[in-house]
Amino acid sequence: MKKNLSAAATIFFLLLFSVQLHAQPAVEGDYFTSFDGAKIYYEVKGAGYPVVLIHGFSGTGQGWKNCAVYNDLLNAGYKVILIDQRGNGRSDKPHTDAGYENDAEAKDIMGLATSLKLSNYDVVGYSRGSIITSRLLVLDKRLHKAVMGGMGDAFTNPDWPRRVHAYKALMGDTSLHDVDDMVKYIRAQHFDELALAYQQKWQPSTSKKELAAVHKPVLIIRGTADLENGSETGLNKLIPRSGLSYVPGNHNTAIRNPEFSEAVTSFLKD
Repeated sequence: MKKNLSAAATIFFLLLFSVQLHAQPAVEGDYFTSFDGAKIYYEVKGAGYPVVLIHGFSGTGQGWKNCAVYNDLLNAGYKVILIDQRGNGRSDKPHTDAGYENDAEAKDIMGLATSLKLSNYDVVGYSRGSIITSRLLVLDKRLHKAVMGGMGDAFTNPDWPRRVHAYKALMGDTSLHDVDDMVKYIRAQHFDELALAYQQKWQPSTSKKELAAVHKPVLIIRGTADLENGSETGLNKLIPRSGLSYVPGNHNTAIRNPEFSEAVTSFLKD
């Protein structure tokens, strides 16, 4: 099933939630100062139970507004929280190892939850956002339920070839042609290449042992034509209280359709 390094597979890095920096909408949110002084952009809408939406690689929180689940959660009465992960969008973009290592991105979300005085919250992650979600499952007792979309078990390998190749290519290695499409796209969009490289270098790897110790409710959602990121059934087996749902679409389209939203809202309300 796995085409981990095909040219087509690299598109998963690129199309999810991508917003050209010069075309960002007017600021609707605010900033908080994270543990290391980084300024992190976020938006809050609604007044119900809090749900944090975590975007994928090279994306921003704004991308969720193009997905059915954003408005459906608001209409269902949730407080929906968007965040631009560090290195992306309006948030600070450190150019140091320290800016991304040791679960910096998960700590940003935990810090935001503290800043917003959330005693409990749910999370919906997609693609790389699901990898960060896995860290929250391990690190934050306040996390109540989690959705991991567009992700299999590949991220449990700390030497995942896709991650390693992406980092090297973004740092200038021209020998890794399996990620040519990714690099071309990122350069065309004028993203901060060095910040994205550091994100790949320090992308966390949650071990199988850590996942086996997670006893929070987790829903894994996979597009029926999504062949990226390892085995979803393998990930399902690793997390004791996880469920697995399939929705129409490939890695780039499944998140946008009503079936994805229906799976999320049904899981969170139970």
